[in-house]
Amino acid sequence: MSLDSELLDIIRKIVVCKNDIDLSKKTDNTVFILFVEESQGSAGGRIGGAGFRRISKISCFNIVEGATQKIFETSDETEISKFEIPLSAVAMDIKLSNGVPKVIQGMVDDQLVDTYLGLIQ
Repeated sequence: MSLDSELLDIIRKIVVCKNDIDLSKKTDNTVFILFVEESQGSAGGRIGGAGFRRISKISCFNIVEGATQKIFETSDETEISKFEIPLSAVAMDIKLSNGVPKVIQGMVDDQLVDTYLGLIQ
């Protein structure tokens, strides 16, 4: 799946990236997508809700001079358990490669991206 496709996927996700996402420009970036599986009663994933949320899949894309490459993907629970779920993700405006704006849940955090990169190498 392309980065555009994964960002458009209707599955709930949290995006963690080095820079703001504007796929219509040739901006270098690293983008992790954590796909969220929620239990019944998890209140939309808010901390105050009953239930839990867990990550069912993680993908990582590297963008260099506008060329996008998927560099990591896993659904392995042992691998996923090493990743910290960011609790401070907020509504984030992004632009897809065709320039269409979209709002996703995520955050720009280059230190967390570096931590994640250390886990996949």
